Amino acid sequence: MCLEPNKSLQIQDIIGLKPQHFADLIRTAQLVFDPAAGLSGRNVKIDWEDFGIPSDVADNLRELGQEYQYASPHLPPEVVWSKLTTSSRIWFIENKDSLWRFEEIFPSLDED
Repeated sequence: MCLEPNKSLQIQDIIGLKPQHFADLIRTAQLVFDPAAGLSGRNVKIDWEDFGIPSDVADNLRELGQEYQYASPHLPPEVVWSKLTTSSRIWFIENKDSLWRFEEIFPSLDED
């Protein structure tokens, strides 16, 4: 059990995931969970497949976003990795360098 975080970090190094990628993923998950960014009176329905997020991955991100709704996006990578499904991990690896675009499209949770 103690070896699991080390194994996870080794996998991340091999596939080129950095802490910033994980922060971008958490921000994306927060937006998938609440695209209105907590603004009352705004009910936003998004078809995440239109944005390249398959429905099973969106479901996993929604759960992650709900759990860390108000958390800093800078969580330990091994914690985030352990909460991703296999399909979400694959999607994350394939999209790691473009996750920042979701913050450009939707309002950020930490902006005034």
